[in-house]
Amino acid sequence: MFNAFRTFVLLAGMTALFMVVGYFIGGQSGMLIALAFAGVTNLFAYWNSDKMVLRMQNAVPVERSRAPELYDMVDVLSQRAGIPTPAVYVIETDQPNAFATGRDPNNAAVAVSSGLLRQLDTREVAGVVAHELAHIKNRDTLTMTITATLAGAISALAQFGLFFGGGNSNNRDNPLGGIGTLLMVFLAPMAAMMVQMAVSRTREYEADKHGALISGDPLALASALHKIATLAGRQVNVAAERNPAMAHMYIINPLNGQRMDNLFSTHPDTGNRIAALQKLAGEMSVDDKGRRPQPRPQSASSGREIGGGWRVPTVGRTEDDGGARGPWG
Repeated sequence: MFNAFRTFVLLAGMTALFMVVGYFIGGQSGMLIALAFAGVTNLFAYWNSDKMVLRMQNAVPVERSRAPELYDMVDVLSQRAGIPTPAVYVIETDQPNAFATGRDPNNAAVAVSSGLLRQLDTREVAGVVAHELAHIKNRDTLTMTITATLAGAISALAQFGLFFGGGNSNNRDNPLGGIGTLLMVFLAPMAAMMVQMAVSRTREYEADKHGALISGDPLALASALHKIATLAGRQVNVAAERNPAMAHMYIINPLNGQRMDNLFSTHPDTGNRIAALQKLAGEMSVDDKGRRPQPRPQSASSGREIGGGWRVPTVGRTEDDGGARGPWG
C-alpha cells in the first residue's frame, strides 16, 4: 500500500511539474496542453516503459536452455522473495552490472550483463540478483522507470516550448515571456533530475538490505558492489552512455565519473552501502562465507552452497574448473 501511495505521489508531482512548465511557456493554454501530454506520458510509461528500457539498454532475452544455471538461481531466489520468477535478460557488455524493470512483480524482468557473469563468483552474482528482485518486490521498478520516462519528457517539453514560440517575449500567454521559457528550459529538467536521483538513492539502500535478507548473504552483495564499482569505471557500457537517463536503474552507476554521493549522483556512495551491509551481516551473524553459527536445513536443489544455508547452481565459473566461464566467456 505504501509503495502504491508513493508511486501516486511521484506521478502527481511530476505531472504538476509538467503543468508548471506548460504554464511558463504558454500560460493557461500551455498548462492544459502540458496536462494532456503528462497524461499520455504517464499511461505510456506505465504500460511500455519496461520494454523501452530493455530495448534501449540492448538487453536480449535468454532461453533457459542457454543459461539453465542462471535461470535456476533467479527461480530459487524469487521463491525466497515470494514473487513470481521474472523474465531473464542479458546485456552484452564487458562492464559488470545489472538492473530490473517492470510495472509489477507479475510483469518484471531482471537483466544482468555478460561481464557480471564472467567477473563475479556465484555468491556475488546471487547477491546482485537478490538485490534486483528486492526492487521488483518493492515495486521500485515501476517508480524508477516512470521517473526516467517523465524526466526525459519534461526536458523535451521545455525544449519544445523554446523552439515553437515560447521564446517570443511578445507572447501574451507566457507570463514571463522569453525569460520564463529560458528558466523552464534549464530549471525544469534539473528539478526532474533531482527528483529522479533522490528516489533512486533512497531505493538503492532499501534494495541492498532486502536483497541481503533474500539471499541470506550480505557480505556477498557487499563484495559484488565493490567489484562492480571498481570495474565499471574501467569498462564502458555503450548503451548506458547513450541513454544516461536510465543510469539510475543499474545496481551501480554505469557512467564514468559519477561516484560521488552528492545531490546529482545517481547512486549512493558505494562505501556507505558496503558499510551498511557489513553492519547487517553482524546483526544476522553471517560470516564472510555466508555461514551462520548454527546449521540450517538445506534445500534439495543442486549446486554450490552459498549464504543462509541453501544451495543454488553455479553461474559463470566454478571452484574446480580453473575459473571456467559460462556461455558468455
